[in-house]
Amino acid sequence: MTLDDIVTVYAEATPNPESMKFVANKMILANESVDFRGKEKVKNAPMASALFEFPYVKGVFIMNNFVSITKSVDYEWFDIMPHLKKFVQEYLQAGKEVVTKVEVLSPEDEDVVVGKIKKLLDDHVKPAVEMDGGAITFQDFKEGVVTVVMKGSCSGCPSSTMTLKAGIENLLKRMVPEVEAVEAVPG
Repeated sequence: MTLDDIVTVYAEATPNPESMKFVANKMILANESVDFRGKEKVKNAPMASALFEFPYVKGVFIMNNFVSITKSVDYEWFDIMPHLKKFVQEYLQAGKEVVTKVEVLSPEDEDVVVGKIKKLLDDHVKPAVEMDGGAITFQDFKEGVVTVVMKGSCSGCPSSTMTLKAGIENLLKRMVPEVEAVEAVPG
């Protein structure tokens, strides 16, 4: 085993007090993400299935080099964080399969406005949301309303509404005059 094979993981707080971001020194799932808000929803994601075996895990979001885990309110991070950190590290170190198949939507013809909206989300919003252990994806644009999906630690976060309205909506309205509002739907 070389130094490049050693996996390290550290835990990082997110704005959602019930979610913690576990960051690895290697890519886990590049250019895609999976988000599960319950054990019964898991599909094609062995790592998420294994995490849901812990009684305190209520949500799993995997993207890039991190796993965001949402816990039950009945548990404290102080008590469970070392177990989850160790699990993620050992799982990745063993080279086990994280996701067997990511379902990707086929590309659609996009008009100029939708293209601008997606570019702004990709360039300005996604990086900030990912730093907080979550993700945002464009879903639709109809009659002036942009619909986005908030995932990971952003799902159910007390500050996500303010982020959505004060940050994302203001940015899009300023840069794309056709945008009148931004709404989030559950992921």
